[in-house]
Amino acid sequence: MTEFAAVKAALKTQAVETPSWAYGNSGTRFKVFAQPGVPRTPEEKIDDAAKVHEFTGAAPTVALHIPWDRVDDFAALANHAEERGLKLGAINSNTFQDDDYRLGSVCHPDAAVRRKAVGHLLECVDIMDATGSRDLKLWFADGTNYPGQDDLRERQDRLTEALAQVHDRLGDDQRMLLEYKFFEPAFYATDVPDWGTAYAHCLKLGPKAQVVVDTGHHAPGTNIEFIVATLLREGKLGAFDFNSRFYADDDLMVGAADPFQLFRIMYEVIRGGGFTPDVAFMLDQCHNIEAKIPAIIRSVMNVQEATAKALLVDRDALAAAQRSGDVLAANAVVMDAYNTDVRPLLAEVRTELGLDPDPVAAYHRSGWAERIAAERVGGQQAGWGA
Repeated sequence: MTEFAAVKAALKTQAVETPSWAYGNSGTRFKVFAQPGVPRTPEEKIDDAAKVHEFTGAAPTVALHIPWDRVDDFAALANHAEERGLKLGAINSNTFQDDDYRLGSVCHPDAAVRRKAVGHLLECVDIMDATGSRDLKLWFADGTNYPGQDDLRERQDRLTEALAQVHDRLGDDQRMLLEYKFFEPAFYATDVPDWGTAYAHCLKLGPKAQVVVDTGHHAPGTNIEFIVATLLREGKLGAFDFNSRFYADDDLMVGAADPFQLFRIMYEVIRGGGFTPDVAFMLDQCHNIEAKIPAIIRSVMNVQEATAKALLVDRDALAAAQRSGDVLAANAVVMDAYNTDVRPLLAEVRTELGLDPDPVAAYHRSGWAERIAAERVGGQQAGWGA
């Protein structure tokens, strides 16, 4: 098999999970911007996600967020997805949008609040049973704003206890994915601020607990690919939340702010044996001013392009240059791959899969945007927090 044939074969296996909430209205702390045709129900979010998969061929699952996507019958929702060629993916919990969580959720000083938060997490596992989802994704806004506000060590003990309860509830084929974020909304101390804290908890819990790397959740200058390499080496990288950042957790389209970083991350994924279904590639973005479905299609394409370039790295030549200590030659191997225009290659992949080589153009020709704008009139549009 030629080099390009092998790359094409690998790209045909790639899957990127899209998030239900990205199809709803979102904005900033100052304003949420409504758009015509935005989904009003979880079913309509799935309908939009199906369009992304229809034109990319690489987005076969959609993640849910509870309670934003709560329905009376989750098995029926899973059937709705299957009828549109999708499966329901990760179930994302929400322990940050209730008045009781002002001082935290699973780390709250009040045991009653902690029980409420754990109850919600266990409910999410029940939902996973109904939807057939493998992954429970946990992000906690827990933390403190002032020195002395709470006992830092005790908060870690509370977190350990809560995670263990949920971990014990997981089925044999289910996983817990623990996300981290170095600040916001807590500004003095965040209870899961970095990959090391998440890794320590997951290591204690066992093999069903894995770390999530959100590419927007790091301080400026952080070498994310080093984190990826380390977690893969330790067998603890479970998933990515892909997005882009200029300053903090900007949640821009993945690959928009720093496509070279995305390429470097994907190279370490491939180098470390993480290009498998065991590492979930998810989007976690908000589309505030741009049209949502085309932005998500573009994001999937950005991940594909970074992956294609990473697959083109001549690893034998790179290893030889590294062994000989030839710094410039080693860097040149990496840069040659990054500077390759892989768009024609990906167009060939899509054509071979029976897809239009230009997914964005195909979407615009489909008339879906005009159709949903005309049909989704009345009711309440889905949005951040709903």
